[in-house]
Amino acid sequence: MSDNHDYLRTTENRSFRLSADVLALMIKGAGYAAIACLVVWFLIAAIQGLGKLLPEESRETEDPTPVSFHQIETGIVRV
Repeated sequence: MSDNHDYLRTTENRSFRLSADVLALMIKGAGYAAIACLVVWFLIAAIQGLGKLLPEESRETEDPTPVSFHQIETGIVRV
């Protein structure tokens, strides 16, 4: 078995090796970013799915914090 692990065959051209290593690291980072985005997307989809399982009456209820709404309204009237 050979001990040569130069899969890109870049022993004679060091600048190409640097470019190949940087490209590999950028692709690895893009993969991590894609995984992070997909995890966030799946979490949002799961929350939306749970929301759709709720009965229709719960979606049509009033705001549970009407006091804060009135405070904002009075603040606008004062100006």
